[in-house]
Amino acid sequence: MKKSLTSVFFFLLVCSVFGQESKSYRFSLEDCLRFAVANSYERKSMELTGESLETIYEQSKLQRLPNLSASVGQNFNNNANGWSTSGNVGVGSSVTIYQGGNITNTIEQNRLNVERNAVQLERYDNQLATQILQSFLTILGNQELLNYQLEVLNTSREQLKQGEARYKAGAILESDKLLLEAQYYSDSNNVVDTRINIDNNLLDLKVLLSMEPTDNLEIVSPDTENLDNLNESLPTEEEAISLAMEYMPDLRMGDYDIQLAQKSVDMARGNYLPSVSANANVGMGMFSFDQGGNSQWYGKPSESVGVSMSIPIYSRGQTKANVKKSRIALEQAELDYEQTQLSVRQMVVQAYRNVVSAYNAYKVSQVRENAYSKSFNAYNIQYQYGTITTVELLQQQNNYLNTLNNYIQNKYSLVMKRKILDIYMGKQIEL
Repeated sequence: MKKSLTSVFFFLLVCSVFGQESKSYRFSLEDCLRFAVANSYERKSMELTGESLETIYEQSKLQRLPNLSASVGQNFNNNANGWSTSGNVGVGSSVTIYQGGNITNTIEQNRLNVERNAVQLERYDNQLATQILQSFLTILGNQELLNYQLEVLNTSREQLKQGEARYKAGAILESDKLLLEAQYYSDSNNVVDTRINIDNNLLDLKVLLSMEPTDNLEIVSPDTENLDNLNESLPTEEEAISLAMEYMPDLRMGDYDIQLAQKSVDMARGNYLPSVSANANVGMGMFSFDQGGNSQWYGKPSESVGVSMSIPIYSRGQTKANVKKSRIALEQAELDYEQTQLSVRQMVVQAYRNVVSAYNAYKVSQVRENAYSKSFNAYNIQYQYGTITTVELLQQQNNYLNTLNNYIQNKYSLVMKRKILDIYMGKQIEL
């Protein structure tokens, strides 16, 4: 009976796990980017941080307003006349008139934190888009390679059939037949490996999209045939640098860091200045009675209004030290910003030249792929007529495969590097 219950429980568990319906998606690159933005857990966490900073900012703006509080008290007394009770009620308010500019500086600091977080979110989107673009193009490259490999596999299959027939007829040696057989299995293995790579690439893309690994994902291939337009639309190197310097979130974040550091200096210096506050209070006694049953209202309403000033005289060097440390932090922020500017310029120049180099490599590999493709077709026809050896055919076929693989790699490398440059310049990613 115990084994029977265990079997039933295991069956129900398996059904609950495998019975879940997996979702199917068919995404272009733009679809992937939108899905990732909507579902990224890290991005949602950053958005929550932004909401928290916005709340802090809104609350800090209310610090200029007076507060208001009420108090109610009741006392029980025991003396020679017995028990008695009395109470009081009051309302008070206070407002900070001046605090060395710290209220204004705190509001500005909180505002800068809100805006900086928005830029940081934009930088995260760029980083995520770059990773998705790379994964997407890797899948496209492997899918295109797979299509060519399937064509080559079909050719190898036909070559093997012809070789077996020619071997039986005594037209070729057994070694030639074995070479054709080895080539066929090698081509078959290439197809299997590429399909495995595509599955792994799709899994990597699902991770970036915060998608369930069991979901079905099919990507939509864009038109990447006319890549000459990529070079025609390429701006000059100086224009690329200028656009990047205006757009790059890293630079804008560095600018916010400088402004925040300056506010910290202002707040530290504000502690040298006096603070002024005002207060007002209204109170009165409440109804009281004693053990003898005597009762009365007592006391008259009391009102008070006052202004106070706190003047810092000596803080054991604490204020001076805080000002010095905040100034050092400001200098460090300015230094970091200059370093970021230099890094961005270097990065954009390198990215620009990578595009130029990738385009040249693509054009060369395009010519070579076209030449080797025609040569391989010609060799295949010659082999069918028996004018070349099996070794010569397979050498040409391997040369073609190597050239083809190089062409596909250069093709998608060019697209990747060009789109990365677009990201640096603040342009929308699209294929």
